[in-house]
Amino acid sequence: MREIRKWLTQAEEDLKAAKDSLKDEHYDWVCFQAQQSAEKALKFFLYSRGYTSIITHSLKELVRECKKLEKDFSKIESYARYLDMFYIPTRYPNGLAGDLAPAEFYEEEDAEKCINYAESILESVKKLSKK
Repeated sequence: MREIRKWLTQAEEDLKAAKDSLKDEHYDWVCFQAQQSAEKALKFFLYSRGYTSIITHSLKELVRECKKLEKDFSKIESYARYLDMFYIPTRYPNGLAGDLAPAEFYEEEDAEKCINYAESILESVKKLSKK
């Protein structure tokens, strides 16, 4: 179980890193770190329920799998879908249309929304893992 628990620990640390990046106004990294926090939290849930191999990075796909085990995950599905949009374009200059690099493109509003959604996913995972 310790091996599985590391996924939740890292999800919490990624969320903390996102909040630290917010203070430093690195909004592109906030969005990516929030996505990573949610991904690791959802993978924790699935691993804790017996999954042994999870290939995808799509939060929406992960939530779909979680819903097969616990229907209450439907409450965070829209958050997962939103955070999916920050997996690649926050890190790669060719991930966005136009002339702006990710560091120039993302704004505080994006970052705060990503943190809020990641927190909701993390809290849902913790709550639903106890069932």
